[in-house]
Amino acid sequence: MALIFFGTPQFAIPSLEALTNNSEDIALVITQPDKASGRRHILSAPPIKDFALSKGLQIMQPETVREDTFCEELSRFRPEFIVVVAYGKLLPEKILRIPRSGSINVHASLLPKYRGAAPVQWALLNGETRTGVTTMLMDQGLDTGDILLRAPLDINEDDDGKTLGIRLSSLGAETLIQTLQGIRKGTITSTPQTGEVIYAPPLRKEDGKIDWNRNARELFNFVRGMFPWPAAYCYLYKDRIRISKVRPIVGDGVPGRVEKASGGSLIVGTRNGLLSLEELQPEGKRPMSAEAFIAGRKLREGYEKFS
Repeated sequence: MALIFFGTPQFAIPSLEALTNNSEDIALVITQPDKASGRRHILSAPPIKDFALSKGLQIMQPETVREDTFCEELSRFRPEFIVVVAYGKLLPEKILRIPRSGSINVHASLLPKYRGAAPVQWALLNGETRTGVTTMLMDQGLDTGDILLRAPLDINEDDDGKTLGIRLSSLGAETLIQTLQGIRKGTITSTPQTGEVIYAPPLRKEDGKIDWNRNARELFNFVRGMFPWPAAYCYLYKDRIRISKVRPIVGDGVPGRVEKASGGSLIVGTRNGLLSLEELQPEGKRPMSAEAFIAGRKLREGYEKFS
């Protein structure tokens, strides 16, 4: 029986790959339209599109999912399930009602914590030590549907948004297959969400601005939660500097002030504790180590300040 798959970013690829490896009949893949990116505004396809085409799957890229003609096109396939993994748009009820056995979403958190567009990033930003994935039956709310399966995952100290996203995407693919099999066998029943509700709203580019008046541990979580996008950044005089890797250390300093810039170490003060900047990227340059960054600048310890 046929499935229709909705997905857009890299995160969705393991789930679609798992479906193909499990010999599921994927009638159609729906993804977002191609978008212009980069300074040259070159049109680029969503990652799921390239993967779907490599597997010979039929794709559609509607500008809107609310047109009656689009809904009628999906109905024509008479799908058993609709599967949604990080598609990026809320689906109207008329689409959710199309499949015979339900519309299933793979979400990168243990619902009801971190409902919304950026659950991976907000789990890191808030210093969580545990997260996971949830499969749920979709309704018209924002990640409010009944839970099918939940799979926990520990967050490692060295995880950032990229590494944690990769691990969660793999776990999500495994959980999706278990969910479909359990529904077909009648061993899984949906249950309403209970517990504390936390939201994970979309991040904006300007959200990455570092506030040196926060403590070192908070800034450690901030930097890894903002990587790889929108990326944590600050300024050294007028130069915008991206910060992609840091380490909190014990000590006292003035928030934003360069406390050490020697011996390959670049250490900056915070409200409480010190922050070792380990990977930086000046505007228009490649990421570099603290040692390389120091070598190209004459930083005066106890004087220069990041803002």
